Amino acid sequence: MSSTPQSLAGVPSIVYGLLGLAVFVVALGEIVGPGAASGRSLIAGGLTMAILVLPLVIITSAEALRAVPAAIREAAFGVGATRWEVVRSHVLPYAAPGILTGTILSMARAFGETAPLILVGAVIGGFNVRYDNVIEQLQGRYTALPTTVYDWARKPPTFEGNVYAAIVVPIVVLLLVNALAIYLRNRFERRW
Repeated sequence: MSSTPQSLAGVPSIVYGLLGLAVFVVALGEIVGPGAASGRSLIAGGLTMAILVLPLVIITSAEALRAVPAAIREAAFGVGATRWEVVRSHVLPYAAPGILTGTILSMARAFGETAPLILVGAVIGGFNVRYDNVIEQLQGRYTALPTTVYDWARKPPTFEGNVYAAIVVPIVVLLLVNALAIYLRNRFERRW
């Protein structure tokens, strides 16, 4: 396997933020966030986060597929299964727990990222904007909990309680996501 996904998984998140800024905000700004957003939209943030976690998903999926014993493939071919039938009926069900776990844990990484979101236009602090439809909302300005925590941490000590409470929320979400990953791994794990 190529070492490209492994290399990309080690890239700091700020670099992905710069990539998102260059590609989604500047180059594709009129598509992802026309008008007042000037490319700094929820779509740009989402695409940047997707690129951030993509190498992790690729690595975990490849490892899960590689972990399928060759004997299972050979047995399926031995009884006359086509290549597609082997992949669909034997390889993917056996690798599904690892793929699901890797995907969920990659999403957990994205929950806590702030730097890429700030670079591609997340509003720091609160704001109140009303959008008429879903398209406007996707192409409009946005904020995220990590950026809000960042903003509150810079404010006077009266916000200290808010900061602690806001930090607890992603911790609880991460614990729930990790518990879901463990549950899915155990639920879909096949014993041959």
